[in-house]
Amino acid sequence: MRIAVTGASGLVGRALVQLAHRRGHEVVAFSRHLEKPQDWTVETRAFVPDQVPDFRGCEAIVHLAGEPIMGLWTPAKRRAIFDSRIHGTRQVIEGIRQLDQKPEVLVSSSAIGYYGEAGDAELDEKSRPGHGFLAETCVAWEREALAAWELGVRVVPLRTSVVLARGGGALKLMAPVFRWGLGGVIGSGRQWMSWIHLEDLARLALFAAEDLDLRDTVNATAPWPIRHRDFVQILAKLVHRPAFFHVPAWAVRLILRGLSAELLESKRVVPATATTHGFGYHFPELEPALRDLL
Repeated sequence: MRIAVTGASGLVGRALVQLAHRRGHEVVAFSRHLEKPQDWTVETRAFVPDQVPDFRGCEAIVHLAGEPIMGLWTPAKRRAIFDSRIHGTRQVIEGIRQLDQKPEVLVSSSAIGYYGEAGDAELDEKSRPGHGFLAETCVAWEREALAAWELGVRVVPLRTSVVLARGGGALKLMAPVFRWGLGGVIGSGRQWMSWIHLEDLARLALFAAEDLDLRDTVNATAPWPIRHRDFVQILAKLVHRPAFFHVPAWAVRLILRGLSAELLESKRVVPATATTHGFGYHFPELEPALRDLL
């Protein structure tokens, strides 16, 4: 299968490009940065805001491009987060619309921010959206992608959780702090944290493209969410350091503003669609996942 991957130079995009190539798929990598990494032997095409992407010859599209959410959420940052997702996905749909031969499937990235704060409630793909900036952004983001159904294209929104990876994502920021003995609990520590190993996320995105029967939203999370305080204790144990520090919720909100919701809100999200369709996780539990990455 010839697969287009937008956001191909990002953390998830690179992992997906390499996995698809190893699986024997032909990959077309779309990125704002057309310099091809040395370990790539794939075609590259431009994905820029003012240009409709050229998806000619592609049988599947995995759309991952979007402004990173890390950083202070100034008004300009919030606009960039929202606009990159909405406008970028709209450009993807327009690229599909212009094709005589449409792709079979669009796997379009979203996020578990869709659900908002949910306390101890278990959330699956049928759970209602929450409130706030991230939830509203995800709802609008998915609405744009679902327009591909009207063009005869199967659509799978992929709601991604915290991605644990070697040399990137949340762990790149957290691991050094814990190794210095400065790790600890943020907020109450009771908030549920949903996560996924990068390898499983890339495998799940490819699974969504390959499985013709998969026609629903997919929570891209490991099967076993964990409370934040338990995550802290496991990470501290694996780096052989204590984790005595505590950052109160008010301080997180003061420093990180809107981004603080990602750390303080409780989202106990489970991947009901993936497990129903028989997806097999390599890292379903946190400690083996962290041990592999560390």
